[in-house]
Amino acid sequence: AVAAMVKETIRVYARVKPLGRRQQAGSYSVDNEEPLPSLEITVPRDLADGFINNKRESYKFKFQKIFDQEAKQDVIFDSIAKPVAECVLAGYNGTIFAYGQTGSGKTFTITGGAERYSDRGIIPRTLSYIFDQLQKDSSKVYTTHVSYLEIYNECGYDLLDPRHEASKMEDLPKVTIMEDSDQNIHLKNLSLQQATNEEEALNLLFLGDTNRMIAETPMNQASSRSHCIFTIHISSKEPGSATIRRSKLHLVDLAGSERVAKTGIGGHLLTEAKYINLSLHYLEQVIIALAEKNRSHIPYRNSMMTSVLRDSLGGNCMTTMIAMLAMDKGNIDESISTCRFAQRVALIKNEAVLNEEIDPRLMIIQLKKEIQDLKDELVLVTGKQRKSELSQEELLQLDELIETFLKDNDPDSSLDVGADMRKIKYCFVHMKQIINHPMTSSKKLLSKDISEEKNSNEELEKLKGLLQQRDNEINILVTMLKKEKKKAQDALSQLNATSAGSAVLEQSPSMNLEESQSPSRCSSLKEAKVFSSSIPRLPFLSREAGGNMSLGCQEAFETFKQDHADSITIEDNKQLLRQRFDEAKCLGEKLNEVRNKINHLKGKIIQRQIQRAALAVLNPSEELTFDPVEENLRMQIEEEKKSYKTVYSRFKGLKVEIEHLQLLMEKVKMKVQKDFEVWWSEEAKKFQEKPEMVDSSNTVNPVYPQFIRSSQHLSPISFSDTRRESPHEDPPVKNDSVTSDSPTLKTRTPPSSSTSIPLTGDSQADADILAFIKARQNILQKKG
Repeated sequence: AVAAMVKETIRVYARVKPLGRRQQAGSYSVDNEEPLPSLEITVPRDLADGFINNKRESYKFKFQKIFDQEAKQDVIFDSIAKPVAECVLAGYNGTIFAYGQTGSGKTFTITGGAERYSDRGIIPRTLSYIFDQLQKDSSKVYTTHVSYLEIYNECGYDLLDPRHEASKMEDLPKVTIMEDSDQNIHLKNLSLQQATNEEEALNLLFLGDTNRMIAETPMNQASSRSHCIFTIHISSKEPGSATIRRSKLHLVDLAGSERVAKTGIGGHLLTEAKYINLSLHYLEQVIIALAEKNRSHIPYRNSMMTSVLRDSLGGNCMTTMIAMLAMDKGNIDESISTCRFAQRVALIKNEAVLNEEIDPRLMIIQLKKEIQDLKDELVLVTGKQRKSELSQEELLQLDELIETFLKDNDPDSSLDVGADMRKIKYCFVHMKQIINHPMTSSKKLLSKDISEEKNSNEELEKLKGLLQQRDNEINILVTMLKKEKKKAQDALSQLNATSAGSAVLEQSPSMNLEESQSPSRCSSLKEAKVFSSSIPRLPFLSREAGGNMSLGCQEAFETFKQDHADSITIEDNKQLLRQRFDEAKCLGEKLNEVRNKINHLKGKIIQRQIQRAALAVLNPSEELTFDPVEENLRMQIEEEKKSYKTVYSRFKGLKVEIEHLQLLMEKVKMKVQKDFEVWWSEEAKKFQEKPEMVDSSNTVNPVYPQFIRSSQHLSPISFSDTRRESPHEDPPVKNDSVTSDSPTLKTRTPPSSSTSIPLTGDSQADADILAFIKARQNILQKKG
C-alpha cells in the first residue's frame, strides 16, 4: 500500500523525435547512466551568431530518463505513464504533460498516431491499463468518468459536447472557471461523461478528437495552437464503508512552445501565438515561483491553463513532464530552451495526499441509528417512561415486525423493538390477541387481500386501455410513414429526371437510409456491416461522407479520395482489419472447439464415477482406490483449460485492436472529407473571383454543388420544398455568399462554352475540373 502522503519532485523525462528525411542532424549525446541520466547538446560555432564568437558550445541537462529516436510507444507508456496510473488507482491525483515546440511529437506521444495500432499513445494505453486493473479488483465498487477540455486563446471549450453539433470551435460549449471558498477550482460547463468500460472511454476520446478536428480551420491547425486536457476521474468505495476515494488523472497536450519571432506570422495567427506564449509564459512564471524557497504568492490565476492545473503544479498531485525535443540543426535552439524549462520544472516539489472523504448520506444514517439506540438506553437506565401515545405509523411498523417474527421458523430469531416500554407493552397485548382470537386477525388480513385484488383488477383494465391506445397510434404512424416514403420516392425519380446535377439533394427524414444516400456511402455501409456484427457503432462516429453531396460533388470526392495520401492508410487499415477479423473468427471457432472438448471430458469423468460407484455397491468389501483413468481425464481438462485461457486472452486483445482500428479509419475518413471540403471551397472561390465570367444577358442561377458540412444536422425538408430555380425567377444573389454559415453556395456562370477556367497545375485534376464544368454547362444549355 502507498503511504498516505507522498512528497516528491516532478519527474521530468526527455524524448527525442526521429529526424525527417531532409533534416540535418544536430549533434547531441545521451548518457543514460544512473543516478541521473544526462543529455549533452553541442552547438557548432557556425550557428552561433555575433561578430565576437564567444557563445557556449555545449549544454548538459539532467533527466529521470532520456528516450532516444528509436524509443517505441509501449516503452514510453511502461516507463512514464504506468507508474502514474498505478498511483491514480490507489487514490492519488496524477498529471502527465508533454511540452515542446510544434512538430516535436507531443500529440503523437500523448494521443498516438493514426496509422498503426502499435502507435497508440499514452491516453488509449492508460485507459486500457486502468480498465484492466479495475476489472481484476472486485474488492471495491469503481465509477469512472472522463472529460476533455481544449483551451484556445484563453477560452475553454468542452470537446465532449453531448449535442455533437459543432462545426467550428465557437459552437462548442464555453467552459468557465469558478473558485469556491476553499480555493478549489470548479470548471463550469465541462461535461463529465461516464465510461463503464474501455470501449466507451475510447469512443469518447475519439469523439473529442473528431470535434477538435472539425473545429480546426486552415488558419488554425488546432493540434498545435491549443492546449488539450483529457482527464480520467475515478472514484472507489468498499461495499458497506462510508469512505470514498476520488482521484483524477490529467493527460495534457500543450500548445507548441516556439517563439513568435521564429514563426514569422502576423494578424490572426499572431494573436494566437501571443495567447499561447502568454499562457506558457505564465506556466513558466508559476514554475519559477514554485522553485523559489520563500515565495508566498504563486500566480496561478493569471491564465486558464495554470488555474486548471493548479493541483498538478506544486499541489496535491504526482506530476510527470515529458520534454519533446526535435534535434535537427534548425531546431537546436528551441530544444535547448525546452530543456532549460524542464530543468526548472524538475525543482518543484509536490505533496500528493490520498483523496479520501466520508459519504455524508451513509454517515447520517449511521449517526441517526446511534442516536436512537442511545435514547432508548437512556430511557431504560433512568426509568423515565415516555407518556405520549404511539403514532399510527409506529403501530403499523410494530404489526409488521410481529408478523415477520411469527412467520420466522428460526428458533434463534428475536423480536427487537428497542428499549421503549410503550412498544414492548403494545407487542405483548397484540400477541395475546393473536393467540386468543386467531380468526379475527386473519379476517383482517382477508379483507385486506380482497381490496388489494380489486385494486389490481382496476389497474389491469387501465393498462389494457392504454395498450390499445398505443397500438392505434403506432398503426396510424406506420400508414403515414408508408405514404411519406412513397411520396419521397416519386419525388426523387421526378427530381432526377428534371434537374439531375443542378439541385443539391436534401435528405427527407422519412426516407430509408440506404435509399437516400450516395454510392460512396453504400459501399462504406457494406464494409461497416462486416464489422458491425461484432462491435456496436456509436451514432456520432458515423458522420460519413456523401450523405448530402450533389452528384457532381460526389464524383469529385471519389476522384479526390483516390489521389489523397491518406487513402493508402485507409486501404492498409482495411487489409489489416480483414486479417484481424479472420483471425478473430478462427479464434472464436477454436474457443468453441476447446469448450466442447472440456464438456466431453467432463462427461467421461461422470460416466467413470458412476461405473465405479456401481462396482462399489456390488463389491462392498473392496475399498475405493485411486483411479488413474479419472486422474488422466482431469489432467487433460486442465491442459484444455490452459489453452482456452491463452486463446481467450488473444481473442480479447484482438477485439480491442479491431475496435481501435475501426475508430482510426473513421478518423482518417473524416480527415479526407475535411481536406476535400477545404479544396472544394477553394475551387468555388476561384470561380467566384472571375467577375468577367458573368454575362448579364443570359444568366441562370444553378445551385452550386457545394459540400454541405456533414456534421450540421439537416433540417427535415421534404422533397416538395427543394428549390428549383428557373431562368425567369432570378432572385438577387450577393457576391459575398462564400461564408461559413451558408449551406449552399451560388455562383453565376454563363452557359457559353468559352468559360475561362483557373487551372490548378495538376493535369489530372485539371482534366477532372474541365470535364465537370462541361457536363454542367450541357445540363444548363438543355434547361436554358
